[in-house]
Amino acid sequence: MSDAFATDWNRLKTELAKVIVGHDEIVDGVLTSLFAGGHVLLEGVPGLGKTLLVRSLSQALSLDFSRIQFTPDLMPADVTGTTVVEEDAEGRRFVFRPGPIFAQIVLADEINRATPKTQSAMLEAMQERAVTVSGETRPLGPPFLVMATQNPIEQEGTYPLPEAQLDRFFFKLIVGYSTREELCEILERTTSATQMHIKPVLDTDAILRYQAAVREVSIPQTIRSGMASLVLATHPGREFAPPRVDRYVRLGASPRAGQALSLAAKVSALRDGRSEINVDDLRDAVVPAMRHRLILNFEAQADAVTADDLLADIVQTVPLQGDAAKAS
Repeated sequence: MSDAFATDWNRLKTELAKVIVGHDEIVDGVLTSLFAGGHVLLEGVPGLGKTLLVRSLSQALSLDFSRIQFTPDLMPADVTGTTVVEEDAEGRRFVFRPGPIFAQIVLADEINRATPKTQSAMLEAMQERAVTVSGETRPLGPPFLVMATQNPIEQEGTYPLPEAQLDRFFFKLIVGYSTREELCEILERTTSATQMHIKPVLDTDAILRYQAAVREVSIPQTIRSGMASLVLATHPGREFAPPRVDRYVRLGASPRAGQALSLAAKVSALRDGRSEINVDDLRDAVVPAMRHRLILNFEAQADAVTADDLLADIVQTVPLQGDAAKAS
């Protein structure tokens, strides 16, 4: 299974590379979230290819895709769907019209522009993988992946995502600018007569099999202890917290951070053909899995200290049991 997973992972990246130039870490993070069964928050200024990545992924996976453009006047029914009255020769009847959330890959574009009422509808869908309309619960997927985008610059007229909803995202990925070489390649591809077409690589059944295989990867007890230490190190005043965490963090990560670390490390191990994770798998997952789960105080903002800075401190100072075992 691990060999097949690694092969299909590379095939997916090859297909996505036809239209996505660079951003290897972003693509890896999105694929990791998919096979771990989690949702992704993509943050970056407009025009960097976030929407293109999501649409291209749905094509390579042969999954149903829908896009929701979030605006302040978007209502929950515009997301989940609604029950309407239809009339024909047999009389009147209530019919459910599903909303765009009923897809396997959902792009929630500029999610922070929606009101809290609409965001709460998204929260139920993301956590329960189901929506409730007119008292009836309707399941979503599987697989069901929400990829949300938000613009970190323009905050006027936005509604910052509540901590409970941020915690539902498996990874938060920061989409940066392209290099000069990558930008030249983008201009060549998008302004020439040649059009690239993505071929399907996986279907629903294959994705579900790989998601199940990820869960079969084992975690040594020493590394599981290290995961717990990493999460506890984000809590001010706790045993493993570095000094800057005590100073700048108001609330630390929840147990969902540990779950994300575990599943992301398992995906990394399976991709490398291993049935057991190692410390490097864990380290690679720390920042994307935890950066959105730290709530910083005002002093951190004043000193321009970010969650990524604090997580770097934690990785360097927390005594992972895996490291100790390896050294001994």
